[in-house]
Amino acid sequence: MTNTTIYTIDAEGKKLGRVASVAAAHLTGKTSPTFVRNAIMGEKVRIINASKVSIDPKKLVQKTYGRYSGYPGGLKIRRMEEVIAKKGHKEIFVKAIFGMVPSNRLRAKIMKNLEVVD
Repeated sequence: MTNTTIYTIDAEGKKLGRVASVAAAHLTGKTSPTFVRNAIMGEKVRIINASKVSIDPKKLVQKTYGRYSGYPGGLKIRRMEEVIAKKGHKEIFVKAIFGMVPSNRLRAKIMKNLEVVD
């Protein structure tokens, strides 16, 4: 099956997690009646108005994203507001959806079908 259809989600005034879970379901193909786990059955997803998503001010300060270099003292932790300031709202959506998509060999190919527009 080719990915010809594009499912558009308007994020204006909606919560980040709600939009991300709908996007992840469409990307993995869970909304399709012919869903199989070992193939990319999902459709392309476009999220518009990403910068108008509803994020609680408390979450901007408390939510953290971490990465580890593998070396002692190599843990880098960034708050959500820092990530938005540096990379924009697109990065927040990509990280949220990346965590909801199954972590297997298809993950990178599935994530290529995601498009986030501010």
